[in-house]
Amino acid sequence: MQKIIKSLEELENWRSNLKSDINFIPTMGNLHNGHIKLISTAKKDNFNINLVSIFINPLQFDNKSDLVNYPKTIENDLKSSFSNGADAIFIPSTEDIYPPNNKNITFIKASVELSSALCGLNRIGHFDGVCTVVYRLLNLIKPKNLYLGEKDWQQLLILKNLVTTKKFNIAIKSIPTVRDSDGIPLSSRNIHLSKSERKLMRFFSNELLIAKKIFKQEEKINIKKIIKKLSAEKISVEYLEHLHPYTLQHAGVEDNISILAGAIRCGETRLIDHVFLMKRSPIIAIDGPAGSGKSTVTKLIAKKLKLLYLDTGAMYRALSWLLIKENIDYENEKKLQNTLKNVSIVFKSNTNSNQDVFINNYCVTEEIRSQEISSIVSQISSIKEVRQFLVEEQRKIGKSGGLVAEGRDIGTTVFPDAELKIFLTASIDERAKRRKSDTKSKDSREIDLIKLKELIKKRDLEDSNREISPLIKAHGAIEIITDGYSINEVVDKIINLYNNNVPKEIQIQ
Repeated sequence: MQKIIKSLEELENWRSNLKSDINFIPTMGNLHNGHIKLISTAKKDNFNINLVSIFINPLQFDNKSDLVNYPKTIENDLKSSFSNGADAIFIPSTEDIYPPNNKNITFIKASVELSSALCGLNRIGHFDGVCTVVYRLLNLIKPKNLYLGEKDWQQLLILKNLVTTKKFNIAIKSIPTVRDSDGIPLSSRNIHLSKSERKLMRFFSNELLIAKKIFKQEEKINIKKIIKKLSAEKISVEYLEHLHPYTLQHAGVEDNISILAGAIRCGETRLIDHVFLMKRSPIIAIDGPAGSGKSTVTKLIAKKLKLLYLDTGAMYRALSWLLIKENIDYENEKKLQNTLKNVSIVFKSNTNSNQDVFINNYCVTEEIRSQEISSIVSQISSIKEVRQFLVEEQRKIGKSGGLVAEGRDIGTTVFPDAELKIFLTASIDERAKRRKSDTKSKDSREIDLIKLKELIKKRDLEDSNREISPLIKAHGAIEIITDGYSINEVVDKIINLYNNNVPKEIQIQ
């Protein structure tokens, strides 16, 4: 049943009778399609109760006339919210949110690092006001998920920081910037624009998109040139910056993803826009010991995120199979190098929507999972020439990004600049049980569990102590111990981490 809540007492009574978690969508009203997208996305994501708040926060305005003139369209807001998935709408009074004498109010300071750039340069105290009202609302509502738009990217980063530092058990879900038919980002302030002013905003947004295309080709940006073009159109530029997307410090040449963000004034209206610049599509690198569940997890992640699945372990196994099959003395450097010159390893999707591995046009998907290959692959993969050859092959595949790769040196050697690096592991007992129950590994099912543990320990020792690219946790990698977790729980955790490391706008490109 749809409900309108107008007081703290009503909110508490409503919450106390809920049997579901809450998806929370905070707004200041005058809703547009960007807000509607947040509400409808929350509706599609899960079976939680969707609560929309409408509250014009006075602490966010540094100009009293802006506060007085902020558009109020409550009847339309109610109708569009309920028709697009809202279950309840919270419309508190200023006295509810900020009681007289500041009773029970905690005034929050935004992260200095994140609020000192972009909009924070001229809107002193603005983000403190945003943090204070959101902190207050989160404590009152206690949601499971908080839905925010990427259009206000700096604000999104600041609120993520707030949720982390205040240790809220709340997941932040973001949606890409929603644009109008003429390309400008939807904003509640667009209503103030005249036709000529809207034309200026359209020119600004289009220049950002042009810069994005140029960056894709040349991997560089000329901000002075863009500002000159904007100024020629009589556009008042407040700022235009090329920054790291998460620290908001100046972008470095090593950054694969960066943000070009700007603010302009059209008449009396201040508007913001940004684009993400990217040299290649994002990469997820998953490392870990044998039997930690890497292959299964990586396949599912690739499928859910529509990324290419790069099974580097299968490449080493396929090459090991070939060397054994053709009785090649891989300790003979010259013979090995001659063999590598003629090796072709490719992956192809099969009729079951899975991936087969071919070496020199021969499908070895099943053969490479034998215990014979498992017992020798670590030794072969430690050979310098083998690793150099396969690492180069893997980098060729990953040159344009858009993949999730698993192995034992993906984050350390192959893709050290991956957007997300995971070190997936599990106890030896857990890994032995998994290998024992692996229906694809006939040999493992026939080996005694104690013997299997010994083999796994031996493999770990060899992988961790090899001279070239040993198995270690990569710098910046997040360790996930999978004991006691289902495959789907691990997959969801990694996807959530990916969403926190890669803007949604980039994921849909």
